[in-house]
Amino acid sequence: MKTIIVPTDFSATAYNAARYALGLAQQMGTTRIVLYHAYELIVPIPDVPTSIPMVDPNELKTASMEGLERMKQDLLPELPEGTVLDYRADNTLLAANIDSLSKEENADLVVMGTTGGSQLEEILIGSNTIDVVKHTSCPVLIVPSMATFKPVRKVVFACDFKKIGTHTPVYPLKRLLDVFGAELHVLNIDKEGKGLGKDTPQASLLLDSLLEGYHPKYHFVDDSNVVHGIMEFADKEKADLILTIPRKHGLFEGIFKRSRTAQLAFHTHIPLLAIHE
Repeated sequence: MKTIIVPTDFSATAYNAARYALGLAQQMGTTRIVLYHAYELIVPIPDVPTSIPMVDPNELKTASMEGLERMKQDLLPELPEGTVLDYRADNTLLAANIDSLSKEENADLVVMGTTGGSQLEEILIGSNTIDVVKHTSCPVLIVPSMATFKPVRKVVFACDFKKIGTHTPVYPLKRLLDVFGAELHVLNIDKEGKGLGKDTPQASLLLDSLLEGYHPKYHFVDDSNVVHGIMEFADKEKADLILTIPRKHGLFEGIFKRSRTAQLAFHTHIPLLAIHE
């Protein structure tokens, strides 16, 4: 893993995610971390009262760069040896630019913080972290505001056993598992209490074949609330990371809606890694 991007709005949650990324970089042997601030210059709208102050784009850029420099200086004492800490600012929307940014910077991972709380905050989260997951093909690690880094030794992979052969991102999944060297637990939640589907045994055998050498352990849990089932299991197993594959259809149907991935990202206190199918 060479490059991690850490989007920031300079909040305590963003600082926490950045510190988590520093710890992760040490475990993963990452050589570069990029702090990234996307600021948007609001374009004046005709007929809006002229008393509204206009923002100088140069001042906005300067303020962004100064904030990034302060953040860099704050984090430098914790920077792992052999890792470079860079920063970048663009006049854009984060979600709109994150995919092209990841490709330009040859990023292996995006690490981003999120804050849980009220129902209103759960709705608003869609405009930030979840939109980043939605708009980039790069794996995104979501760090809850209260999470502190500890080496990833146990991963819970929440899997619906659908379209395993065609929709499982085997290469990035194996790449991350190789870096972590973690114990892998594959979890399937039966939300309707119907037991294993007729295709589940075959799908689990196919997944086992794809994950040959990683020695996954399989778990089948009944819970009418998928998010609750995943969280309860991850807590019981003392997991360091929850892995999910956001889908347009299936268990995590509709990342474009208030999906289970979005709910999980909001409610989890365990870091959540989303890898696109």
